[in-house]
Amino acid sequence: MPPGLLLALAIAVEVGATLCLRASDGFTKLLPSIAVVVGYVFSFWLLALVLKHISVGTAYAIWAGAGTAAVAVIGMVALNEPATALRIGAIALIIVGVIALNLAGAH
Repeated sequence: MPPGLLLALAIAVEVGATLCLRASDGFTKLLPSIAVVVGYVFSFWLLALVLKHISVGTAYAIWAGAGTAAVAVIGMVALNEPATALRIGAIALIIVGVIALNLAGAH
């Protein structure tokens, strides 16, 4: 599987695990708690596979930045978290930072 696709899958799994973390209610609900642990383990395994082909700085920046931005957007859109100008600006800065790190790593 291409590393970019593995990385996208790792991000999606991490985002899902993070959303399950909220649903676990402080690890008091069994199924969401299991989903959190399995999801994070699977996401890190996928990330480890990606690191065979992409530098750690680039891969981790994309994984962490995209995951953070995705969870923040999902929180605002689906979980009724406030969509303030500061939050939206911060998400934009995360995206710009990930792009900049990718461009810096391309040389």
